[in-house]
Amino acid sequence: MTPRHALLPICLLAALPALADARGFDVRDLVRLDRVSSPLLSPDGRVVVYAQRSVDDALKATTALYARNLVTRDAAPPARITPEGWNVNSPTFSSDGQTLYFLSAKGGSQQLYAMPTAGGEPRQLTAFALDVGSYRLSPDGARVAFSADTFAECAADLACTKKKLDGREADKASGRVYDQLFVRHWDTWSDGRRSRLFLASLPGEGAAPVDRATPLSGALDGDIPAKPFGDAGDYTWAPDGSHVVASVRIAGRSEPWSTNFDLYRLPLEGGTPVNLTEANPAWDAGPVYSADGTTLFYRAMKRPGFEADRYAIMAMDVATGKTREIAPDWDRSPSSLQPAADGKSLYVAAQSMGEYPLFRIGIGSGEVTELVADGTVSAFAVEGDTIALTRNSIDSGDTLHVAIGDGPLRQITPTASERLPDVQFGSYEQFSFEGADDATVHGYVVKPSGFEEGRRYPVAFLIHGGPQGSFGNGWSYRWNPQTYAGQGYAVVMIDFHGSTGYGQAFTDAISGDWGGKPLVDLQKGWAEALAKYDFLDGERACALGASYGGYMVNWIAGNWFDRDGRSPWKCLVNHDGVFDTRSMGYVTEELWFTEWENGGTPFDKPENYEKFNPVNHVAKWRVPMLVVQGEKDYRVPVDQGLSTFTALQRKGIESKLLYFPDENHWVLKPHNSILWHDTVNAWLKRHTGQ
Repeated sequence: MTPRHALLPICLLAALPALADARGFDVRDLVRLDRVSSPLLSPDGRVVVYAQRSVDDALKATTALYARNLVTRDAAPPARITPEGWNVNSPTFSSDGQTLYFLSAKGGSQQLYAMPTAGGEPRQLTAFALDVGSYRLSPDGARVAFSADTFAECAADLACTKKKLDGREADKASGRVYDQLFVRHWDTWSDGRRSRLFLASLPGEGAAPVDRATPLSGALDGDIPAKPFGDAGDYTWAPDGSHVVASVRIAGRSEPWSTNFDLYRLPLEGGTPVNLTEANPAWDAGPVYSADGTTLFYRAMKRPGFEADRYAIMAMDVATGKTREIAPDWDRSPSSLQPAADGKSLYVAAQSMGEYPLFRIGIGSGEVTELVADGTVSAFAVEGDTIALTRNSIDSGDTLHVAIGDGPLRQITPTASERLPDVQFGSYEQFSFEGADDATVHGYVVKPSGFEEGRRYPVAFLIHGGPQGSFGNGWSYRWNPQTYAGQGYAVVMIDFHGSTGYGQAFTDAISGDWGGKPLVDLQKGWAEALAKYDFLDGERACALGASYGGYMVNWIAGNWFDRDGRSPWKCLVNHDGVFDTRSMGYVTEELWFTEWENGGTPFDKPENYEKFNPVNHVAKWRVPMLVVQGEKDYRVPVDQGLSTFTALQRKGIESKLLYFPDENHWVLKPHNSILWHDTVNAWLKRHTGQ
């Protein structure tokens, strides 16, 4: 595949004239849009399969698998291959491409199924007492490595774990006793189970589903996949089927403040796991073998305790254990690796300059070639000379594209504008300016739907979380600038110091400086946007943010004023934001984060926690604020949101609290998402006169 930009029609949409009956994008469009994911190619590259999530009138979601024959090109559109009424995920081809495997809870618990690629009735392969969390087929297709949440004392007896859970459910006493952290993580309280790997032989045609397994990772006290966001990419089979390699953090008491994940070789027939990356005390992740099994590729951080360190691409010689870094001078952090068929290069996706392109990297030379730019490559698959990928942008959710050899990218599924022909999306562009320390800082501006030259529009100033994150050229189902553009707002987003994709030094710059350079960047970026885009009405603007963005909302509430003491904001929106950095150091769950960002613990470095603490500036707060908080948010727990609202109410500042008893750090349920957007939009309209 030769270097090229992605398809033009999506970008050209912004230049099309507005239709007389066009309308703006709305949250109800957002929650109803079909979502495409999990691109998968048959081993011969002739068939592409993908998952598509759809919702019914009651907003209940189901996911089905679709297939498209790439040889027939446009002779036939993609066809659904899983039956109606089935909700499936995690598709995988057999080595001959004739069988498709996937997970489904059709029978009441999530189990592994198989069906002919050409279509047919799914056949249940497993009937374990517990849900199958993830899986990897062995190279010969005869066995499966899978994960399940189990109690250590139950070993390979999956029914034992189920019995213990049922017993707890029937117990009239609800209390639990803990003697170490994590007591809770992300949105779940610990109940003593860990995600462990098991091995099972798959049943032959006509045989009953398998219900027994042997342990693979039982000797390791750690979660595989990692919680809360790990998946099957955390482990892989050796090409000869002799063992499995998995990334795991050994738990113990240091688990909440450690990022030391190592790669372990797990024997299939028992025996002691072997730590392959013991020399690296930081994060080792994403193992994948070369086709001949002689090299193990993976991603590795270098600084212990820092979750946003750059991932280096590593190659380990399996025979000697020696490692080397591929492309050490490439200052980007890839999210996944896949070897090319010729064994000479790797395909990787990585953030870069406000985009998320697909790259090819020479294994021997380290030469980096950008293949697909303009937007975000969210997932990709490679078979032979065929590449399938899903890509999104500010004006479209994921669309499936395929390229064969040196041919162009072919769009397989519709864009958001094609799915919603009556909606006019806001056009967008990236801009740059001189930020803190004279560094070049980037941002995006999005025009409102139905934009008219000569008019001035109220502004939604969005501040991203992380803080090591980005509001780049991508699509979000939570913080989507098009939902504001669709209501008549212009949108401004700044990738301040600490943002990812601009080099590791730029990402590092926020640690220990939460209220310093990032605030300067936001201030300078806002001034640059107002000077550059005359359609922005700076007198009718509100600032909104979540997580670190919510922290920044609290920080600017007491620290962003002009010479006359006026705030530039008519209103503020704080979603699950940090109110008290000192309290946050004790109440959050992943302690490595707060301890890295503040240079130590709250008791060792109390001055660092107080340096940029919003609670110390509450006396200067005066701008109306909407506070949003989820009860199951254990990353920025409920006390932070309640404290913010209490401070606002006690000072007599106009304020509202939107509380979700059933949401975590994110608002995921469709009806809750609608309520969130309606509440936020009403707040903005009240204070901007829109």
